[in-house]
Amino acid sequence: MDYIFRKRKLLKTLLSLSLFFAVLALLQKLKLGDGLSPNAGLRVEASAGGGERGGGRRQLEVAVGGWLEAENIIYRSGANSNGSNGGAAAAPAPGSEEAQMGPAAGSANLSSPAWDITVTECSPNASVRSLPWFSGLDSRFQQYVLYRHCRYFPLLLNHPEKCRPSSGGKRESGSPHLLIAVKSVIEQHDRRAAVRKTWGRELTMGGRSIRTVFLLGTPAAGKDRRNLQKLLEYEDRLYGDILQWDFMDTFFNLTLKEVNFLKWFDIYCRGTRFIFKGDDDVFVNTENLLEFLASQSEGPRRENLFAGDIISRALPIRNHQSKYFIPKQLHDRPYPPYAGGGGFLMASALARRLLNASEGIELYPIDDVYLGMCLQKVGVEPQLHYAFRTFGIVKRRVSPMNSDPCFYKNLVVIHKLSPEGLLQMWDTVHNSTLVCAKKFSVNLDE
Repeated sequence: MDYIFRKRKLLKTLLSLSLFFAVLALLQKLKLGDGLSPNAGLRVEASAGGGERGGGRRQLEVAVGGWLEAENIIYRSGANSNGSNGGAAAAPAPGSEEAQMGPAAGSANLSSPAWDITVTECSPNASVRSLPWFSGLDSRFQQYVLYRHCRYFPLLLNHPEKCRPSSGGKRESGSPHLLIAVKSVIEQHDRRAAVRKTWGRELTMGGRSIRTVFLLGTPAAGKDRRNLQKLLEYEDRLYGDILQWDFMDTFFNLTLKEVNFLKWFDIYCRGTRFIFKGDDDVFVNTENLLEFLASQSEGPRRENLFAGDIISRALPIRNHQSKYFIPKQLHDRPYPPYAGGGGFLMASALARRLLNASEGIELYPIDDVYLGMCLQKVGVEPQLHYAFRTFGIVKRRVSPMNSDPCFYKNLVVIHKLSPEGLLQMWDTVHNSTLVCAKKFSVNLDE
């Protein structure tokens, strides 16, 4: 009897082991067939601006399918918010579609990096207090200098799928030709709505797709942070186009928005060719923008493209009443050439070089100037283009030229318009009944 019992026990053990190995084999087969990692169903926790259920922590449940799984693999660089960008995606397997497409297709690889900053670790740099010039700064700039080593911050709202090809795996089959990145703040929802209906509308023109993201931080102090954050999250659920970082939206922090976006673009947009970056109160003629890009021939010049309303030989402003005021202790040299921040265009290859250059340059309170410093470091001269009018068509704001739709029809960027003015001008410019004078030349010698 005891022998029979032991025999049955042994048989059960063998059956259990057989079943266990069969399940393992099946899982392995499914894993290889679907191209999924065991991390599917990743849960991301991020600190929300005002707090929600669960002790003020917002949990984003991501039901990950094969198309999104690549973006959820952790991007390890050993950096926190004070560190620098590092790490790279693993090389694709020889003979794979990614290998045939080249490095620009890295966003489709399962080993693609993802945003690696999950905790804000930003303590003041006490060593600057001992510098002889520190005590001469006013309190705003003292605060800035104490914390300007803090560079990268957690993402509260993210859309890693924005630059992913919509079908197939090649750029021509859906990876955006142009990414529009719009600087905004939470309260300016009416401006974002107007941009979505006009020049920020996602579409495909001549086989070239355009995608749009809005770049935001958290509400400034003294505002209804909790309700504003809830409204923003609802807006993002509707449109799926908001990137939000966990730093306060202030003028000095626009430079943080610049470097965090460059890092985000480097991680998620390997197949995108160009970036247009602008404010949410500008008019952009997207048809003219794409026409200008089509006129750029392939080669080093195109890879170094940076075009806009370029400001040269500018000096730091010493007027304390100006929001662009910079004390001598912070900068006492002429500025390098830089683009007016209302809107500029750059090649993706240059954006990646600017990210690398920015790692070695201290943050500066004026984001436009800071980008000019990065351009100077990589040895690229920004291109002045007459069709970028970030200070208006003419500087005298009351001039009727600033509201003439025929100028808007022939330019690329005009700064600035109210949401109502943008919607009205967009409809006027795209009205087939609009008649504008045609250019012609007369030879007076004949």
